[in-house]
Amino acid sequence: MKNINISIILIFSVFFCNCKKSFLDAKPSTEIVAPSSLSDLQGLLENTSILNTCSPALPIMASDDYIFVDYTSWLTTTTKTERNSYIWTKDLFNGENARPDWNLGYKGIFYCNSILETLPKIEVKADKQAQYNLIKGWASFLRAYILYDLVQSFANAYDPNTASTDLGLPIRLKAGVDEIVDRSSLQTTYDQILSDLTEAENLLGPTLSVNGNRPSKASVYALFARIYLSMRNYPMAEKYADLELTINSKLIDYNILSKTATAPFTTNNDETVFYSNAVTGAYNTILPHSINTAITVNPELTGLYRPKDLRLSIFFGTNASTGRLYFKRRNTADLRTFSGLATNEIYLIKAECLARRNLITDSMDWLNLLLKKRFAPVDYTATSATSQADALTKVLQERRKELLFSGMRWSDLKRLNKEGASITLVRTLNGTTYTLPPNDPRYVFPIPDDEISASGIQQNNR
Repeated sequence: MKNINISIILIFSVFFCNCKKSFLDAKPSTEIVAPSSLSDLQGLLENTSILNTCSPALPIMASDDYIFVDYTSWLTTTTKTERNSYIWTKDLFNGENARPDWNLGYKGIFYCNSILETLPKIEVKADKQAQYNLIKGWASFLRAYILYDLVQSFANAYDPNTASTDLGLPIRLKAGVDEIVDRSSLQTTYDQILSDLTEAENLLGPTLSVNGNRPSKASVYALFARIYLSMRNYPMAEKYADLELTINSKLIDYNILSKTATAPFTTNNDETVFYSNAVTGAYNTILPHSINTAITVNPELTGLYRPKDLRLSIFFGTNASTGRLYFKRRNTADLRTFSGLATNEIYLIKAECLARRNLITDSMDWLNLLLKKRFAPVDYTATSATSQADALTKVLQERRKELLFSGMRWSDLKRLNKEGASITLVRTLNGTTYTLPPNDPRYVFPIPDDEISASGIQQNNR
């Protein structure tokens, strides 16, 4: 990881993005500089291009939300990583280095560590204590958020029976570039994530910011709910879903969105609890598909929607030149793929946890609160379930339809297959069939080769 941090320290040392002009004027970009005030540190946290655009794209590219339209389109895709993700090749990167899915996450963690190390060195007057708490809570939240994103890609699904021996991630808590940090256990990795998030909970206020990149207590509760769901700790997931919903339970009414617009959503909308995107710079596969005509939406996914479901026209468009469906956007107007936290996900977590407690009517009530916003009133019919298994199936199907192209599908596949769902992914390309069986080692992506060479940490078994 040393090779990553050397480049990061140079960027950080001359940070000219999102800092106040007066600070830049006083600190020429040719100097090795360091932030020296709370305003400087908050300026670093406002660098959304670093801290809110580092969710790995690999889980999106390897999932079954899309298909390549033909072999030629797959073969001419920009990177080996994209091609190999699609067919779950063991040697995923095939010699390609500096993969953003790993590097940009640890770059973001470096920023957080630098901020958290600098804070105690700044004298804080009473009238600045609230800003101090915001900055510390914000950086702690981001470190937890980024590390959780990384562990979903580069480690096994959480299993309480094996987490203490499963490989986790290198946990960097200092900004120094010389220290080589080995991989921790998966349990230790999750413990650190939850510890950082608890720190953020104690420091951040409940008020949602108009800027989605700034976390609040609602963001903390939403992330806790997502994490505990992935750990299959459903009582805790429900607890934090409830806490988030007491602060913000707003949903977007899809009846008011444009069905013809390429970007039907605004970036900061009623559902957004924390704004984040997947990495985009090195990949074409996850671009909105009106731009990338090599792929189309998986017909198995679109076939799950009822004919009058507004999501069919809000999420998808038809390419005028090819006649194929493409994915527009979800919860954002940005070209980059939304990976953040939103209330629609929290409703689904609540509904799933209720179903797992066999509270079938309550589960469907929460699910229907969401679905009412996805149909015109004349077309809406309440969803019901005949059994616990039926309720769970319906909720999980709505997760698939609602959280598409976000990376959540990959996390869900890992989680559900641990419980015996036995979901096998299948692709056919140029006459060859490729499969990814449940709990296959290829659900864990390899760490980039240049990182292994530089740090000597243990590679994932594929």
